[in-house]
Amino acid sequence: MARSSSATRSEEGESIRGREYILSKQLAWARGRDIELVGSRVDRGRPCYTPTLEQNLFAPLLPDVEASFLRGSGGELGGGLNPGKMQALHSSSALGVNVFQYWITVDDSASIAAACGLCRRGSGDPERIEFEAQYPIDDRFAVPPNLDVVIHNRSGARIRAHAIECKFSEAYGSREHAGLKPAYLGLEYVWGKIPALRDLAVRISPTDAVFELLHGAQLIKHILGLTREYGHGRFRLLYLWYDVLGPEGVAHRRDVEHFASAATSDGVLFHALTYQELVLGMARTFGDKHEEYVQYLTDRYV
Repeated sequence: MARSSSATRSEEGESIRGREYILSKQLAWARGRDIELVGSRVDRGRPCYTPTLEQNLFAPLLPDVEASFLRGSGGELGGGLNPGKMQALHSSSALGVNVFQYWITVDDSASIAAACGLCRRGSGDPERIEFEAQYPIDDRFAVPPNLDVVIHNRSGARIRAHAIECKFSEAYGSREHAGLKPAYLGLEYVWGKIPALRDLAVRISPTDAVFELLHGAQLIKHILGLTREYGHGRFRLLYLWYDVLGPEGVAHRRDVEHFASAATSDGVLFHALTYQELVLGMARTFGDKHEEYVQYLTDRYV
């Protein structure tokens, strides 16, 4: 079922329940750590931001990771008197950093790639983790979309990169996701090997009347940019999302399966995984070796 207006969804209460589920869990985590929260304007807005960025992270940002976010177009780090977006308890970028940055510090990008199902355990291909990567689709578009995380493989590997789009509370908010701008459909040369995704793109342009919770246009743009950079079938794209209880969780999963069907029929190496599945899998696989990290993720996100 396509999403209706945000007003209708608010009246039904479905989006509020999903977002509130996430916020309530994060607020309980903050209370357990005696973190005095502030609003988006410090003394205004709902208090669900940490006073400092470090309080919202497992470990402080590494210099190269911080530089990546400063180069990005999302304004995650703020810089003024008000907290940055990454200081929100429900920030998807903070969640992404908490999961992936640790593996830079231990110089083991292969283990997290394998935990995400992107390669086999013990693979020698993954070499480097990058945040906020940008892959332009066409030089006429000024601002390419940001990919949350990319695990780059060694030179000569058949799969050049593992790209990861991270979602936390976004799908369950009241703001509707945008459709695909018609200008992308005018780029005939980018659709040659992905006819099913082009058919889907037509159906969500300019308004998305297909997906209820999934931002399908964003995923299509990522695939177009990655294809331009690496070539068809030379990358993997993982949709890493946070599951919630009830109708929204069912609807989100249904959207993901719909998108995955179109992508895989075109030969795009696309799959999806929930954060809960990822963290529990890591706890089983290497909880003892990385105990503090795994315990933090389990306490906060599972």
